[in-house]
Amino acid sequence: MTEKTEILVTGGTGTLGHAVVGRLLDGGHGVRSLSRHPHTGTGRPRPRSYAVDLRDGTGLAEAVAGVDTVVHCASTPAGGDTEAAGRLIEAARRAGVRHLVYISIVGVDRIPLRYYRTKLAVERLVAGAGIGWTVLRATQFHDLLLELVKTGARSPVIPVPAGIRFQPVDSGEVADRLAELALGRPAGRVADMGGPEVLTADEVVRMTLTAGRRRRLPLPVWLPGATGAALRRGENLAQEDAVGRRTYAEFLAARAGG
Repeated sequence: MTEKTEILVTGGTGTLGHAVVGRLLDGGHGVRSLSRHPHTGTGRPRPRSYAVDLRDGTGLAEAVAGVDTVVHCASTPAGGDTEAAGRLIEAARRAGVRHLVYISIVGVDRIPLRYYRTKLAVERLVAGAGIGWTVLRATQFHDLLLELVKTGARSPVIPVPAGIRFQPVDSGEVADRLAELALGRPAGRVADMGGPEVLTADEVVRMTLTAGRRRRLPLPVWLPGATGAALRRGENLAQEDAVGRRTYAEFLAARAGG
């Protein structure tokens, strides 16, 4: 698709959404950023910003009017994603949106976390919306693992889930892929996107502590139940789709240098 396309990115001020907005603007496309808070930044050009809370939908019809494609990045573990997606899909149908792109997580159909079940429910809403759709599942972002370790490091002893591995992927690379998908034809569920390496939880914790020059005592803990078992089986991994290039160590080095 070479013509200029009008694209709305939900969650446009978040880590992933902000990066998707930037990639699309760099390509010369008309971009709208939808978030509960207005889009800020010093870069040029800037997107058209819509302060819309998908939890109530006020202003949503205006935001999607004239849009060709919606990239749905907005999400919160606090709840309400299913209802928000329903409002977005209904507004998109009424506005004649032709393509809905959704970012999901590897393992949402195999790991019984409540947030994962919600993401899977949204996938199904997207697929049944009557709009051309594309769903990309990615493994955990570098940024997420960093924040999890930093939260645990508030204590002198940091819990480390035993027997669990991660395949961290760079959020900027996922943004590149989402922008590519948004400019293409609806493709259904595309191949998963995983990072270039698989690390144990212990490796992630120790690398993060070292990069942050923190001394903490890692304490192995056993995650009980079906969720722990699924993670130990590697249901959160996409080793056959290890297409990411930037390693977690490279991410940490860039954060320390910046």
